[in-house]
Amino acid sequence: LKRIWEWMALCIFFFLLWNTIDAQIRYTVPEERSLGSVVGNIAKDLGLRIAEISDRKLRIASEAGKQYFSLDLGKGELTVSDRIDRESLCGQSNVCLLPLQLVVEAPLEFFRVEIEIQDINDNSPRFPTQQRTLKIAESTSTGVRFPLESALDPDVGSNSLKYYMLNKDECFSVKVKNLDDGRKVPELVLEKSLDREKQDVHQLLLTATDGGNPAQSGTTQITIIVLDINDNIPVFENALYKITINENSSKDTSLIRLKATDLDEGLNGEVNYYFGEHTSETDSSTFMIDQRTGEIFLKGELDYETTPRYRIDVVAKDRGTPEMEGHCSVEMEVVDVNDNAPEIVLTSLPSPVREDAPNGTVVALISARDLDAGDNGKVTLVVSLGFPFILKPSFSDHYALVTNGILDRETFSEYNIEITASDAGSPSLTTKKIIPVNILDINDNPPSFTDLSYNVYLTENNAPGSILGTISASDPDLGDNAKISYSILDSKAGDMSVSSYVYINAENGSIYSMQSFDYEKVKVFQVQVQAKDQGSPSLNSTTTVHVFILDQNDNSPIVIYPSAGMGSVSNQNIPRSAKAGHLVTKVTAVDADSGHNAWISYKLVEATDASLFSMNLYTGEVRTKRTISDQDDSSHRLLIEIKDNGEPIQSTTVTVGVSLEDGIHEPVLDYRQRAHEPGKKHGEITFYLIIALASISAVSLLTFVILTVKCVRSGRRRTCCCMRRGDPEQHKNRNLHIQLNTDGPIKYVEVLGGDMLSQRQSFKSCLSPMSEFSDLTLIKPSSTMDFKEMVNVIDASLPDSAWTFESQQVSTYTDSKHQERGGSNQGQIMGCVGPWAKRSRGAPTPTTTIQGPLAAKRPPSMFPLEAL
Repeated sequence: LKRIWEWMALCIFFFLLWNTIDAQIRYTVPEERSLGSVVGNIAKDLGLRIAEISDRKLRIASEAGKQYFSLDLGKGELTVSDRIDRESLCGQSNVCLLPLQLVVEAPLEFFRVEIEIQDINDNSPRFPTQQRTLKIAESTSTGVRFPLESALDPDVGSNSLKYYMLNKDECFSVKVKNLDDGRKVPELVLEKSLDREKQDVHQLLLTATDGGNPAQSGTTQITIIVLDINDNIPVFENALYKITINENSSKDTSLIRLKATDLDEGLNGEVNYYFGEHTSETDSSTFMIDQRTGEIFLKGELDYETTPRYRIDVVAKDRGTPEMEGHCSVEMEVVDVNDNAPEIVLTSLPSPVREDAPNGTVVALISARDLDAGDNGKVTLVVSLGFPFILKPSFSDHYALVTNGILDRETFSEYNIEITASDAGSPSLTTKKIIPVNILDINDNPPSFTDLSYNVYLTENNAPGSILGTISASDPDLGDNAKISYSILDSKAGDMSVSSYVYINAENGSIYSMQSFDYEKVKVFQVQVQAKDQGSPSLNSTTTVHVFILDQNDNSPIVIYPSAGMGSVSNQNIPRSAKAGHLVTKVTAVDADSGHNAWISYKLVEATDASLFSMNLYTGEVRTKRTISDQDDSSHRLLIEIKDNGEPIQSTTVTVGVSLEDGIHEPVLDYRQRAHEPGKKHGEITFYLIIALASISAVSLLTFVILTVKCVRSGRRRTCCCMRRGDPEQHKNRNLHIQLNTDGPIKYVEVLGGDMLSQRQSFKSCLSPMSEFSDLTLIKPSSTMDFKEMVNVIDASLPDSAWTFESQQVSTYTDSKHQERGGSNQGQIMGCVGPWAKRSRGAPTPTTTIQGPLAAKRPPSMFPLEAL
C-alpha cells in the first residue's frame, strides 16, 4: 500500500510539472506517413471547442522554414502536409523532435507542441564502395587486424546496423570494433598464415545487417592480394588522437603532428602520411596533411554552428614492396566562439492597440535565438527606454510585448519600438529590431474653437440667405471622432428666437441670415453655436457669436414741424412790421438712422422772393433777411429741402406758405385760443386746466430759482430751462399722446409714448409770449421707434393753426462741458428759453445740453437734431 501511495504522489508531481510549461503537448508519429494522416486532435488537447478555432484564428507559427504539418480547422486535427524523412531532419540523433508553435487570438495565447518522429527501417546498410582491394604480405602474422570500411545505416535504434558477416574462408574472419562514438567498425582478422604459392588472391564478401524487422543488409567485395615482402607495417603512437581547435582559428594553423614507425629498413621503413580513402570533400577542403611530416594544418574556415566536430582517418604507408600501411583516427572538437549575433523573431505580427488599453495588453509575441552555444547562446531582450511597453517573459526565450503606460494617439499615433537582443558572450553581440505598433483612436477630445467668441458685423437691409461669417472648430481625434457638425443652440434675442434670425451650415460652420435685418429694430444679438463630433459617446463645445447690425442710410428725414398733409402747404403768418432776422418758422425733422446717417441739414431750395427769407443750415430756422416793405407781396411760398449726411443722401421737402398781415399781436395767445376752440362746452375744462397749470408753474418756478442759485454758487452757467432723463431700459411702445404742460410763464406741448416706468419718447415745444425765443426741441431715444407713426400722432394732436412768432430770434447751438463727458443718449432732453433768457445784442447765447456718445464727436455748429 505504501508503494502505491508513492507512485500516486510521483504521478501528481509530474502532472503539475507538465502544466507549468504553458500547456506543452507532445505527439509521436512515424516517418514517411502518408499526406493527410492525423497526428492528433489539437483542439481537444488544447481544450478548445471547434467553433473557437476559427473565431480565435488558431494557426501554426513555427520557426522552421518548411511546414510538415497543417491544421484541419473543421475537425480541429493536426495532419501531415509533407513527406517526413527522419534521416534528413535529425540525422543520427536518437530522438527527433519537431517543435511547433501555435497561436490563438482574443485573447492572444501561445502554445508549444513537440512532435517526435519515430524511425522506421526504410534504409538498408550501405558500404561506401562496393569493392576494395587489400594487399597483405604472406609473412603477416596471424591475429593481425585490417580495418575495413564501415557500412552506413541512416536508421537509428533497433533499425540501425547490428552485425557484420564474412563468407567462409579459412584464412580470414571478421571482428567488430565498437568505437566511443557508437560506430561499429569491421576488422578483417588473419586467422591462418598466408601462403602465396598456394593461393595468391582471396575473394571475400562482407555483409552488414541491421536489426529491423524484416532485417535489411548490404554487401561489399573484398579482394586480398598476398604479397611476398615487407612484412612490417607502420605503427602510430595512438590509434585515436583527440584535439580541440577554436572556431575562429586562422588558416594554415598547425593542429597536430602525427608519427608512425616502421621497423623495416630502407624504403620499407620510410613512411608517408595520407588522409583515408573515404575522407569527405568537406574534410579535405577544411584540413590538409603534410605527407612527409604528418602535420595537419587548417586549410579552410571552421563554423561550430555547422560542424561542431570532425573525425578524419589517417593512413601511414611505407615505401616497401609491397607497401605496408598503418591507420589511426584524429578527432577534432571545435570550440565555439561568440561569432553569431542574436536573432529576434516575431511569432505574431503586432496588433493595433486602442489608446485606452489597460496595462498588460498583449501587443505581439516575440522569441529570440542564437546559434552559438553555452553562454554565447544565452539571449536577453530589452525594450528601449521611453516607450510605454515592456517585455513579459513566457518560457524558453519567448516573450510577450505588453503595454505598460498611458497611450495617447494624439501625441503618438504610432510607436516604433526598438527591441535589443544581447547574448552573454564575451564580447557580447547585440541585435536591434524595430516593431511598429499603431495606436487606435478613441473619442477623448472635444472639438475646440479657434476663439472663445466671435464678432460678426452685418449691414442692415441685407439679402436673406447672405453669409454672416464662418466659424471653425478642430478635433485632434480621427475618423468619425473628428467629424464635426455645427448647430445653433436655441436662445432668445429679445422676444424672438435666434433660430428665426440665422441658421448655420452643419458641415462647414458658415452662418447665414434668415431675414433682412433692420438696424432701427435690432442692433445686436448673440448666437450660441455648438460644435459636436460624431464619436461615441459624442463630445461637444460651444462658443458665442456676437452679431452687430451696422446702420445703413435707408431712412429719409421726417418733418415733425410744420405739419403738412400730402401735397398740402403749411401756412405761417407774420406781421408786416417784422424786421430783419425775424423768426418766420422753425422746421424740425428727425431721421430714424444713426450716426452720420442721421445728421440733418436744411436748405431753402425755392422762395417766391429769395431776397426776403434765409434759412439756417443746421437749426432749420427760417428768418427774414431784411425788413418787410409795403411793396412785398402779401403771400410767399417757400420750398425747404431737408437732407441727411448719409451715403447715398436721403432727403425730403416741405412747402411753407407765409402770409404778411397787419395788426398781428400775441401769436402764442392766438395759438392757445385756437388750440382750445372746439366749443363752448369745454369752458369748464379749460378753467380747471388753467388753475392746474398755474399751480405747476409756480412750483416749477421755485425749483428753477433754487437750481439757478446753486449753479451760480458752483460757477456753472446753465441756460437750459428743462431737462429730463428717461429710464435707460429700452422698450418698444407705440402709444403716443399729447400732453399740455406749463412751467411758470412757459407753455409747452409734450408728446409722450410708452410706459412711465420705462423709457419715454418725448417731444416738447416750449413757448412764451414774453420771449423772443420759441424753440421746438425733439428728443430721440436710442430705442427703436416708428417715426412715421409718431408723426401721424403729432399731426392729429397739434392745432391746425400755424405757429407764428413775433419777435426777432437768434438761436445758436453751443457745446457744454457735459458733451465731452459722453453722457448717455438714452435720456430725454428738452430745451426751451423763458423770459429770463431774453437777450439783446451781445447777450449770452442760451445753451442746449446734449447727452449721448455723439455729443463729444460733433462740432458745435453741426449737432443734428437726431443726436439730441
